[in-house]
Amino acid sequence: MSLSVLTVVGARPQFIKAAPVSHALAAHGNIREILVHTGQHFDAAMSDVFFQELDIPPPAHNLEVNSLGHGAMTGRMLEKLEEVMIAEKPDWVLIYGDTNSTVAGALAAAKLHIPVAHVEAGLRSFNRKMPEEINRVMADHVSNLLLCPTRTAVANLAREGITHGVHHVGDVMYDVTIAAVERARERSDILTRHGLTPKTYAVATIHRAENTDDPAQLAKVIAWLSERGKDTPIVMPLHPRTRKLMEKSGLNPAGIRIIEPLGYLDMAWLTHNSAAVFTDSGGLQKEAYFHRVPCVTLRDETEWVETVQAGWNRLWSVPDYEPRRDITDYGTGACSAKIATLLAA
Repeated sequence: MSLSVLTVVGARPQFIKAAPVSHALAAHGNIREILVHTGQHFDAAMSDVFFQELDIPPPAHNLEVNSLGHGAMTGRMLEKLEEVMIAEKPDWVLIYGDTNSTVAGALAAAKLHIPVAHVEAGLRSFNRKMPEEINRVMADHVSNLLLCPTRTAVANLAREGITHGVHHVGDVMYDVTIAAVERARERSDILTRHGLTPKTYAVATIHRAENTDDPAQLAKVIAWLSERGKDTPIVMPLHPRTRKLMEKSGLNPAGIRIIEPLGYLDMAWLTHNSAAVFTDSGGLQKEAYFHRVPCVTLRDETEWVETVQAGWNRLWSVPDYEPRRDITDYGTGACSAKIATLLAA
């Protein structure tokens, strides 16, 4: 009998992380994946393009839950995911990261006594004001298989009393990046389209609630970026939500070229050829390291402490980088195959 794995995704980072794992599950030969899209990111630029570019099969279920507050969105997802899980009767529910879709998938499965596997388990920023931190802690504490990208994540779980079912597997994003760079080299015209020369520009992204919900904080971030833009031109693919908030606050940044949200291949090639990355995104902090591009995190803490310790990343409040070295924790690009093997076992 084949094993059935119900995968819950809903936001851009999850589509990207799910791609290599979906391919590994299909290659295993004895695992049937049921992909469920909660609808958290629903427009074509933030959703459909990733399925197309990364060769992810279309979702078996699209719950179309979006444009709601945290509580309403998570509650609606819980309700609809429970219906799908009851109908599909999966052997595992597979979740990624730290979004509302993640915690809804974890809680719905746990209440139905379906084992939960969490990719990117054990990450901690230790800032409980971040909704992402609450989501990842709750997801970890109801998960049966905790798939950690780093040894620090394993240690974080141990401090919380979670030691059973914990595995250091490496980072799925490294798997994606290796494949994406070669594909983007052939397919992406992002540099030509925007008249960019490699290593002469920086990339910036802003989307976290802690930076966008408070107009004063958003203005502070834009001012910081504008100052850096005097030395190095900054290209900023702008999240639709952030664009609306900037327009509402009357922010018109100098030295920053705002462009449309990008598909994964274009974003990978833009990052790969940049001189620096400025971001509040957890995923892009790591991707900058995978591309060997220095990063500044526009937050007061980061869950990816290895990137800071290895000198490839620093917080914007810190004046300089630590001495630079390679990071071994993220693996060799075979994380997805390890996950498929652990699920099958």
